[in-house]
Amino acid sequence: MAFPPLVEPVAELADAERTRTARHRALAGFGEPAQRRLAAAHVAVVGAGGLGSPAVLALAAAGVGTITVIDDDVVEASNLQRQVMHRVSDVGAPKVASAVRVAGELSPTTVVHAVASRITPESAPSLLAGAHVVIDGTDTFETRAAVASACEQLGVPLVWGVVQEFHAQATVFWSAPPAGVAPIVLADLYPPDDVGEVPSCAQVGVLGSLCLQVGALLATEAIKLVTGVGEPLLGRVLVIDALRGRTDEVPLRPAQAAAATASGARKRDEAASGSTDAAPEAVPHLDVAQARTAQAAGAIFLDVREPFETDLGVIPGSVLVPLADLLGDPSQAGAGPVVVVCQVGARAKRAARALRADGIEASVLAGGMDAWSRAGEVAVVPA
Repeated sequence: MAFPPLVEPVAELADAERTRTARHRALAGFGEPAQRRLAAAHVAVVGAGGLGSPAVLALAAAGVGTITVIDDDVVEASNLQRQVMHRVSDVGAPKVASAVRVAGELSPTTVVHAVASRITPESAPSLLAGAHVVIDGTDTFETRAAVASACEQLGVPLVWGVVQEFHAQATVFWSAPPAGVAPIVLADLYPPDDVGEVPSCAQVGVLGSLCLQVGALLATEAIKLVTGVGEPLLGRVLVIDALRGRTDEVPLRPAQAAAATASGARKRDEAASGSTDAAPEAVPHLDVAQARTAQAAGAIFLDVREPFETDLGVIPGSVLVPLADLLGDPSQAGAGPVVVVCQVGARAKRAARALRADGIEASVLAGGMDAWSRAGEVAVVPA
């Protein structure tokens, strides 16, 4: 659904800016009012790397009036394959300096506030205060959690994306959306205790052109929120598989609402059966030997990790369904029984609970793929 615009428009555009943005103003349903909203907007971009670079370029070109860019890093030669805001001559210079330069070259009316410091849980609220929209282009969950927490406190929509290898996700989180719309926050997609260790780009690589695609997508989401044009990704996760040229959409619901729904269904079942025991059913955890025995008896290994993780190796015969996709449609697990697998076990436990609430027999491989590897078991690269 479309949301009301976040920003009141400036009174008018300068003649030069009207000429520069003429193709925007020709868009049906966009026009000069939306362009004047962009001129009044303040967007904060956290991270001036693979996602932040194209986002800053797109926002400046679009005519966003104020862009705050937060990054404490300097340009390295290995950045240039994907961080298109920087040039060879920028190596060794602060990344935020590139943002000031390119924004000025694209849009003379855009003001860039360059913040060359690392964002932390303590500094995030003050650094992001005043922004109408925040774009998170960072590359660690620690930083993403800090940014998300600050946005939740401030009630500011957070446009969020992640890219690794050939795969990407993008969505919008918002703790204070318009009336009648359910809040969605980072913990609804990635609960803090379910994240585990995520390999870095330096370890597994990243397709540079995919960063451009996703960074531009994040800028588009910010533009939609500012102007009230189109339907933002709140409540939806866009999942991109660049190798297959495939883009899927997964519904994302508030975890509290989902828990309440499951609780209500459980209470109805208890009332119908006369049961008075409302304690949640424990999820069975199997060690590697027990999981092997379950597989021999007909259980299927269900791997709920992300594609960039499963591409490094899976248990032979596993069915691959990322966690967010599975939570959106538990029937993808089949009739069961299944042994749910993730990297260390936390995500698998969440998936198994959802499956068991849906009537599917599910257990968890205790310790996940880490335990499988420690036991000396074979992992294969999926076809």
